[in-house]
Amino acid sequence: MRPAQFVSELSSLEFENTFNPYSNTCDAFDFEDAPAQRAQVLTNILEAAVLVEVDAIWVGRDLGYRGGRRTGLALTDDVHIDAHARRWGVPAPKPTRGGAVAERTAAVIWDVLSQINEAVFLWNVFPLHPHQADDPFTNRSHNAKERRAGEELLLELILLLRPKRLVGIGNDAAAVLYRMDSVSEITKVRHPSYGGQTQFLYEVRELYELESPTGQRLLI
Repeated sequence: MRPAQFVSELSSLEFENTFNPYSNTCDAFDFEDAPAQRAQVLTNILEAAVLVEVDAIWVGRDLGYRGGRRTGLALTDDVHIDAHARRWGVPAPKPTRGGAVAERTAAVIWDVLSQINEAVFLWNVFPLHPHQADDPFTNRSHNAKERRAGEELLLELILLLRPKRLVGIGNDAAAVLYRMDSVSEITKVRHPSYGGQTQFLYEVRELYELESPTGQRLLI
């Protein structure tokens, strides 16, 4: 499967109480062509990724309403959309109106990712934004039907990028990866939310042999 085919399949997903940033428009914040912009940026990043040796796919759970719903990029908010695109050498115009909206999880992810030179691709088990029925600007966990669709796309992504390893961010994402029949090495790290920031940063720094904030190198 080519990157454009992958994004086309992703764009076609529809579920109740979900927002597909590659085909849906948010009346409150999106520019009119936001879905097309987000789909094109993701396609461009995938086309860049297939040309290099991808060290890892970091896998979260779902897109959040302050992050991927707006940017179309997993684990990435408005503040870090340019940094995400620069890592792959592609432009990424902001698809939303108004000031940049920050997401706490994205801030922690990008704090440590900025110290990593290896090619890391960011993704989610369920690559759309699931929300509560009465409020599109909330987050909920994806359900079993949504997870099955997400797992199918994740398998296609792994085959497309052939990463050396998969990193599950949090228990939910890691559990999905461990169930998959994959040749990639699988590592679980703590999700940075709900008090997990310190442990997440420690585990990722250990995984990539980065220096701690005190300047000491962590040993594996």
